[in-house]
Amino acid sequence: MKRQGQIRVESENMFPIIKKWLYSDKDIFLRELVSNGCDAISKLEKLRGIGEAPASEMPPRVVVSIDKEAKTLSISDNGIGMTEEEVEKYITQVAFSGAQEFIDHYKEKSDGGDAGIIGHFGLGFYSAFMVGAQVEIDTLSYKEGSAPVHWFSDGTANYEIGDGTRDTVGSVVTLHIAEGEEEFLEESRIREILHKYCQFMPYEIYLNPKHLDEQPPEGPAEADKAEGENAEGEKGEEKKAPEKDYPVNDTHPLWLKAPQDCTDEEYKSFYSKVFMDFNEPLFWIHLNVDYPFNLKGILYFPRQQNKVEVMPGEVKLFCNQVYVADNIEEIIPEFLLLLKGVIDCPDLPLNVSRSFLQNDGDVAKISKHITKKVSDKLHEIFNSDREQYAKYWEDISPFIKFGCIKDEKFYDRVKDILLLKTIDGEYKTLEEYPKGEDKKIFYVTDENQQSQYIRMFKAQNMPAAILSHAIDTHFISFLEYKNQEVKFARIDSDIGSAMKDGEGEGDAELQKEIAGQFTKALEDKNLEVKAEALKDEDTPAVILLSEEARRLQDMSAMYGMDFGYGEKPKVSIVLNSRCRIVKAIPGLDEENKKLVCRYIYDLATLSHRSLSAEEMADFMKHSVRVLELAAHME
Repeated sequence: MKRQGQIRVESENMFPIIKKWLYSDKDIFLRELVSNGCDAISKLEKLRGIGEAPASEMPPRVVVSIDKEAKTLSISDNGIGMTEEEVEKYITQVAFSGAQEFIDHYKEKSDGGDAGIIGHFGLGFYSAFMVGAQVEIDTLSYKEGSAPVHWFSDGTANYEIGDGTRDTVGSVVTLHIAEGEEEFLEESRIREILHKYCQFMPYEIYLNPKHLDEQPPEGPAEADKAEGENAEGEKGEEKKAPEKDYPVNDTHPLWLKAPQDCTDEEYKSFYSKVFMDFNEPLFWIHLNVDYPFNLKGILYFPRQQNKVEVMPGEVKLFCNQVYVADNIEEIIPEFLLLLKGVIDCPDLPLNVSRSFLQNDGDVAKISKHITKKVSDKLHEIFNSDREQYAKYWEDISPFIKFGCIKDEKFYDRVKDILLLKTIDGEYKTLEEYPKGEDKKIFYVTDENQQSQYIRMFKAQNMPAAILSHAIDTHFISFLEYKNQEVKFARIDSDIGSAMKDGEGEGDAELQKEIAGQFTKALEDKNLEVKAEALKDEDTPAVILLSEEARRLQDMSAMYGMDFGYGEKPKVSIVLNSRCRIVKAIPGLDEENKKLVCRYIYDLATLSHRSLSAEEMADFMKHSVRVLELAAHME
């Protein structure tokens, strides 16, 4: 007997809203329906545990089946099932979840609390109408004497409910796939969605199984026994073992195990399987918290393939093994999103779509705890094996520096283990790093481009730090802000003692004449020219740009704005009065003097920065002419 009714909703246009706006991704409907099936199983398992439901030999499972000919997709579970009254209550009263009522009723009878209960049929069920033109439910409650129930809706506010035909406890939701949504009848597409959202759900999930009912009962011992019985008959004949279907999910993900029970190989295998990254992670942090909130997970420090740019990570958020989303900043601080990992937190306050988090105090506490565990792990490695920590530094420094800039509390935790790599390949903390009386730290942004300057520093045993990552521009300013007495200067910003000849300043008159003639030859009003005696006789000149001017220049380039008040920064060139070719400038005729001066300037510029296309073309022309001049002189 069937009867009709009208779904009680709080808005007349609820179904259009559900179809278009309830979920950000259409494929999420499958997560909702499968997780509902897992919830139903969880409830039945809980009732069995307290003796309020009969035991069963049937293993708990969810089955997803596709019928391309009938254009249907069904999700079946052997969970708690529903009576007709419950179908009316949980299906027709939209936005009413049976989970809380269930928890309130049974929490005194079970030690398990509400673990595993995400929610029963409610708005999650109605996500089925995102791809289904009509939806049916066939269900049979675990309660003794219950009758099977069938429910049907065509996506309007009307429905039919009546007697069903299901003869086993549980529910099956059948979607009649709407026109234009045929992709959800492709097994490869459904498998992809299950892998994305249901990879670690707590009960086995099967897709289009062919031999499920032929498989031996649950438990490895029973399975082995059944296989043995099929392997050999009464007369010793060989008998083919039944084919086996395999679940598409892992019901016991690694993060649920105690850290002491996990091996390094398991951690590495889990990493490559989840993130499809076959470069081994550097190290990992296993989170296992029971109080004051429930939190489990594994965070991996990946190897940085790009040593110049910050590479994005991937942190997957789960709620009771149900995938929620990637990179949720309310839970995972922004800088930790450079890592890869999984976080499972049953205490997350999720809204109906489970796609967004509400900002509240508990969420903030979870975020702070994760940050603390990360800093604790870094200190542990630094203190126990500093040499290994230094080897990790190139990969982990972008993450740590980004974290310091984004979260000053994180900086306070790790400031003592921040390292600077020197041009000699040593790793020093800020406290250990040798600084002169002026507390200045020279640094290098490009070891190839600035090799000439590096060579000069090394010749005088002067330290310089290598800060060549994109984030270092910001990190330098941050460190100066946090350490007022320390100043950073790029290696090409100051003539300094590394370049000057300590034994004498040279012929002042000659230097003045060289500088004057060089200025006249180049006719560059934005170039400040001076001549000094440098230590390296083979270096004709060096380009210098003040740290302040260069930083303004970098900011202008980065933000597309002019921070220099409309003026181009003044560049200095220091001519080496000890270099033979420089000393020869006054004796050259005007044409060759211009050529040599321009070539010296080009060489100095090449050691300072990359030449533009036009500058490179001019440099090639000058080079040819210089070679011709040298050949003529010989």
